[in-house]
Amino acid sequence: MHDWIVPHGYRFAGHVSGLRSEPHRRDLALIVSDGPAAVAGVFTQNRVAAAPVQVCRTRVPRSDGHGIVVCSGNANACTGEQGLADARRMTVLAAEAVGCRPEQFLVASTGVIGRPLPMPILEVGIPAAAKRLDSSIPAVNDAAHAILTTDTCIKIASAKLEFSSSEARLLGFAKGAAMIGPNMATMLAFLMSDATVRPDDLQTILRHSVSRTFNCISVEGHMSTNDSVFLFANGKGTPLAGKDLEEFAAGVHTICAYLAKAIARDAEGAAHLVTIEVEGTRDDAEAIRIAKTIAESALVKCAIFGGDPNWGRFVSAAGYAGVPFEEKQLSLWLGDMLLYQHGAPLPFDPKAASNYLRHNREVNLRLRFTLGSGQCIFYTSDLTPEYIRLNADYTT
Repeated sequence: MHDWIVPHGYRFAGHVSGLRSEPHRRDLALIVSDGPAAVAGVFTQNRVAAAPVQVCRTRVPRSDGHGIVVCSGNANACTGEQGLADARRMTVLAAEAVGCRPEQFLVASTGVIGRPLPMPILEVGIPAAAKRLDSSIPAVNDAAHAILTTDTCIKIASAKLEFSSSEARLLGFAKGAAMIGPNMATMLAFLMSDATVRPDDLQTILRHSVSRTFNCISVEGHMSTNDSVFLFANGKGTPLAGKDLEEFAAGVHTICAYLAKAIARDAEGAAHLVTIEVEGTRDDAEAIRIAKTIAESALVKCAIFGGDPNWGRFVSAAGYAGVPFEEKQLSLWLGDMLLYQHGAPLPFDPKAASNYLRHNREVNLRLRFTLGSGQCIFYTSDLTPEYIRLNADYTT
C-alpha cells in the first residue's frame, strides 16, 4: 500500500453492502470532512443526467459541505422521480450517521443505467459504512476500491503544497475505465484538501483543471450520465489569495492530470495508452478538437492496436475535425519519427514504426501546426477485441 498524504480533518470508509453480485466486493464509500468544507463540483454535460448529478448541481458550490456518499454497481440514472428521491435519501442517511444536515452531503453513483436502487440495502449499508470511518491510509484504500466498477486498479494521487506562510495537503482518487468520451469519462473523482479556499475560487479552479485533464481523455466518445468531479477544502483561517491561490490551483491541476491519465491507461481491454500532442493551432480549443477527433477514430485505434503505422489515418482525422488549415501547415510525428512534414510524406522505416507500436505500451502522436500558440495533451487507447467483449457482455 502506498504512503499517500492524507489531508487533516477527513475520514474515509469503503464498505461491502451487498449492492454487487460479487461477494466481498466493496460497493459503498463515504468521505467525510469533520468540519465544514468549501465544496466545488463539475458534472457531465449529457442532457440525460443521473439523479445524483441532478441533486448535486443544486448543492455546489457551497461553504459548509460535510461529505459525500458513493455507491458503485448501480448508476441511479434514467430512474425518474424515484431515482431523485433515492439519491436524496442516501444523503439523509449519511448526514444522520455523521451528524449534519442532509443538504450538506453530496451523492454519487456509478454502474448500470436504468435500474432502481435497492434502497433496503442502502438503508442498512450507509449507517454501517459510517461506523467504519477512519483517517488512516487503509481507510482511503478501502474507499478508493469501493467506487470501482470495471477498473482493474485504484487510482490515487496526493501532494503536499507549500504556500508563503503555510502548507496544505491534497489527496485525490478516481474511477473510470469505459464509456470514456467527451466532457469527462464514465468517471467519478474526489479531491480533498485542508487548505482554506473560497467556494467560488474553488469552483473556478476545478472547472479550469477539468477542462484540461478529464475533458482531454476519450476511448470511444460516449458521454456518460454520471460524470462528477468534486473538490473539498476544509481549512480554517484566511482564504488563499494571489500567488498562494495559484500554487493551490497548480496542485489541483497536477492531481487531476495524474488521475485522468490513469483512467485512460486503465481503459477496458486496452493494449496501448496513446498520448496525442497537438500544438501550433490558433487556440487551445482547436487543439483539443483535433486531438479528440483523432482519439475517437475507430480506424486510428485499430491501426495502433495492430501495429500498423498507417499515418494517413491520423492526418485525415485531423482534416475532418472542423478546424480550418492547409496541408502544408501540418507535420506529424509517431514517437520520435517524423513521418509527414509541411503537408508532404517523408521516407521512413515501416518496420521500425510498426515495432514502435507493437512493443510499447505507451505511444505518442504529435501534430504540429503553424497557425498559432494553441496546444493540448490528450489521452486515448487502442480498440481491442477484449474491449468489445467486455462492453458486449456488460449487462448480460
